[in-house]
Amino acid sequence: MNRLSRWVLAVFLLTAAITLVWPSPSGEAQSAAGDSWIVGAVLDPQGEPIIGADVTLQSPDSSEPIAHVETQPDGRFALPVAQTTDGLAVRFDRPHYQSATVELGRGQLDDLAQGQSIALPDQELIRSINASFWIAAVVFIGMLVLIAFGVLHNTLSALLGATTLLAFSYLGRALDPGYFVFSFQDSLRYIDWNVIFLIMGMMIVIAIIENTGIFQWLAFFAYRISGGHTWLLLPILMLITGLASAFLDNVTTMLLMTPITVQIALALEMSPLALLMPEVLASNVIGVSTLVGTPTNILIGSFGGISFNDFLANLTPGVLLAFAGLLIYSWLSYRKELSVASNPSSVLVDKLAERGVITAPDQLVKAGVVGAGMLAMFVGGEHIGLQPAVTALIGATALLVWIRPDVEQMIEAVDWTTLVFFLSLFIVVGGIQEVGLVSILAAQIGRWVGESLIITMLAVIWLSAILSMLIANIPFTAAMLPVVRFLSATVPGANNKALFYCLSVGSAMGGNGSLIGASANMVTAGIADSAGYPISYAYFLRKGFPALLVTVGLATVWLLFRFL
Repeated sequence: MNRLSRWVLAVFLLTAAITLVWPSPSGEAQSAAGDSWIVGAVLDPQGEPIIGADVTLQSPDSSEPIAHVETQPDGRFALPVAQTTDGLAVRFDRPHYQSATVELGRGQLDDLAQGQSIALPDQELIRSINASFWIAAVVFIGMLVLIAFGVLHNTLSALLGATTLLAFSYLGRALDPGYFVFSFQDSLRYIDWNVIFLIMGMMIVIAIIENTGIFQWLAFFAYRISGGHTWLLLPILMLITGLASAFLDNVTTMLLMTPITVQIALALEMSPLALLMPEVLASNVIGVSTLVGTPTNILIGSFGGISFNDFLANLTPGVLLAFAGLLIYSWLSYRKELSVASNPSSVLVDKLAERGVITAPDQLVKAGVVGAGMLAMFVGGEHIGLQPAVTALIGATALLVWIRPDVEQMIEAVDWTTLVFFLSLFIVVGGIQEVGLVSILAAQIGRWVGESLIITMLAVIWLSAILSMLIANIPFTAAMLPVVRFLSATVPGANNKALFYCLSVGSAMGGNGSLIGASANMVTAGIADSAGYPISYAYFLRKGFPALLVTVGLATVWLLFRFL
């Protein structure tokens, strides 16, 4: 990314942050003049608060409202009343909802006239299905199709979707007010900035650690301790890849592990796919055990308020069980390839050793110290309300100050393409939330599963796993989060966040089912193809789908045992 592009993105992020924290003139100036108040809350049909609904006090004697406020994030409002007359009514308006009016009774008017405040019952607004609903739905589905079939780059697909929604909201509204989805400021509310800055901070940390050569050393170390015996080399490489993926991004882990793994396989005169496929499958499985192990977990943890410790405690036993099943499956699936491996020549071993060297031991020690501190903050930060994004930024800044790498190089190491993808994705998913598609879907799933926690857990796990094969798991997870929140609030016994863990397991392990299921799969396939060993969609499906059934099945057993 060139310097101009970085400045443009920086200005965008700064503008978005200022927009979010800048106080909104939603009636505070009027409130000081009010002698009494009308208070209440506005909810949607699922009982969720509605933010930004216009609440106006109207009189039959005037076409202009007497007072006006907007509902807050919790759906509540406090409407100031400076004067009272007969026929006062409170009107509720919000795009994508049917307007509602509440006439004030004689007793309520008398209380207001005496300077007393009144509380209205919670007002439920009914969804209104218009052109904007179908626009948001088509844009979202279109984005998924573009991502699934690789017509456009993932980031470009998401960015096209976000800008299309905003174009309809501003340009299309001139043709028909029903085209309006949301304003630019409202679209920014759907961006999870904790996720954005967590990913950015971890990318800087990973870029610094990567320069030390530790991953190449680990891969060669795995070869040495296995003695070239493939039956032992396979689980060691899978374990190293999985553990790295539990603390680093899966894509980065595979970018680092794939080249040296290809070299090891070629040195043993065996197909690299016999090692690469189990590695990427293990990456998607073991990464589920931590908050930062998968992009989907980062989304789930931020949305559901699930801490680093929560993921470790509730998912690690199930992940270990799934990994054991995956290891046995990998041995059986690739037993023929593993059995034909030969002893490499000393020249090839020397070539492997040359690459498997730690190039910056001093930086590695410093990175280890900071990494240990970050791990302690991830584990203990929940007790003081420390957000994971803050921990990642502290760690990244500490390493930059202590090691003093080329800052320009480190900033360029941040995958801004991925960050723009997440920013755009949040806006597109926010569009279908805004128009009510997610609420309708949640209500329908709620009717299907009824009040059975077991059926709901199985539905979330396996629906997530199967659909993550067909749809990239990151946009799927982002769309499912509000649905899971609704089910957690309505299904008896589901308020322990069990369904969020089910979504975590299904979306991440389900990514093993197909080539497009997870970003790490496509990265690994790209590197393998450049080495002359292409991984086709059919090949990945043939090897990955049975792995999905094994790992998700074993993890399901643990989740049912843990939460039932």
